[in-house]
Amino acid sequence: MAKPAITVEQVSKEYRLGQGVGFEGQVTQRVDAMIRAPFRRLLGRGPEQVAGEKFWALRDVSFEVAEGEVFGLIGANGAGKSTLLKLLARITMPTEGRITLRGQVGSLLEVGTGFHPELTGRENIFLNGSILGMSRREIASRYDEIVEFSGVEQFIETPVKRYSSGMFVRLAFSVAAHLEPAILLLDEVLSVGDAEFQRKCLAKMDTIAHNEGRTIVFVSHGLPSVKTLCDRVAVIEGGHLVAAGPTDAMVADYMQRVEPVPHGEVADISPNERLGTGEARVTQVSLVDDADQAVEEILFGQPFTVVAEVEVRESVAAAVFEVGVSSEVFGRVMTADHTDGGGEDVFLRAGDRMTVRARIDSTLLPAEFVVDVGILDSNGVTIDYVERVISFSVKNVAADGSRDTYRWEHVAGHVRPDSRWEIGERAGLVRGEQEVLP
Repeated sequence: MAKPAITVEQVSKEYRLGQGVGFEGQVTQRVDAMIRAPFRRLLGRGPEQVAGEKFWALRDVSFEVAEGEVFGLIGANGAGKSTLLKLLARITMPTEGRITLRGQVGSLLEVGTGFHPELTGRENIFLNGSILGMSRREIASRYDEIVEFSGVEQFIETPVKRYSSGMFVRLAFSVAAHLEPAILLLDEVLSVGDAEFQRKCLAKMDTIAHNEGRTIVFVSHGLPSVKTLCDRVAVIEGGHLVAAGPTDAMVADYMQRVEPVPHGEVADISPNERLGTGEARVTQVSLVDDADQAVEEILFGQPFTVVAEVEVRESVAAAVFEVGVSSEVFGRVMTADHTDGGGEDVFLRAGDRMTVRARIDSTLLPAEFVVDVGILDSNGVTIDYVERVISFSVKNVAADGSRDTYRWEHVAGHVRPDSRWEIGERAGLVRGEQEVLP
């Protein structure tokens, strides 16, 4: 029996809180904690954490990944997924346990990992190949294919510090995929790319694993991508591996563990549940009907409105508001932004508070859905993005009462689009007679 490509045996990783602040900073933190201690006891609070306290990012994790397998890691933010990938990439070493890797490892963990910002795209291709132990001739033989796949030919002689994050990821993934490491480690970084490039990446990863026999460990919050690509999945929670097995079963297990999304009512948003540069913040989101009443379910074909309260912290010259609707398991099914109907970018003035309303004529089939809300600038940079902020269901009852909708329960997909059809006779066909083609 062939040995697995990756063996992780009872691996734990310990960090010490406050490391990196320097000796003087740690002393200051400890003095502050001592001063606050009597008041915390008076208020009935526990001891305050100070620099140097232990934190176990991973604890007693064990699994194996077979050669040629695509192995997924899923879990909430802070569960320990990225820490595990860094251990596999040998960026850091485990505190306890052992990791055995059989073959050269290539990784794409963060935008910029393994790239020198002052070097051009071309120079970084050769640098990464050298790190992987390849000769200049071997790298040159794949150079054209790497550049073509990345789509950054026009900028290949430009220092990568001038690349956008999307261009950076395109080139970095192309290098990692085409220089043929036996084991490829991929973090959520692929989400920076556009939809077309993500599809190319998924197709390439499928080829790498299932046609070329190489091994991939893939971390993603995108459950549709995980279900499409991965042969097996492990669920990480609080630094522990809580389940591992076939992809569909593990995704279902994970969804049961995820904290439920507020259903229909106004959702207050925690500062930690967002991404973006922060010039503006979505502070509340609700779902209402045409009577402006909060709803948690809508009828088949019934329009609904997403209402977002926005707080502007710093002025933004041109902003775009976006609403996405997703299936919990199958991903994004609908996206709209306020410019779809010809609207113009919006100037956001520091200190302003505003209400944004997005009325959506529903074409959703009966199912459960969640809403994402985002603010972007005119260059597509995310100012604020809150995912799975509120949920709702579409009932299997028509809004106008004109037809039964029971059959939609068994139809594939989640959207019933408006469509125009033309049905006519083929040329040369006369009804009731044998067809004669001209």
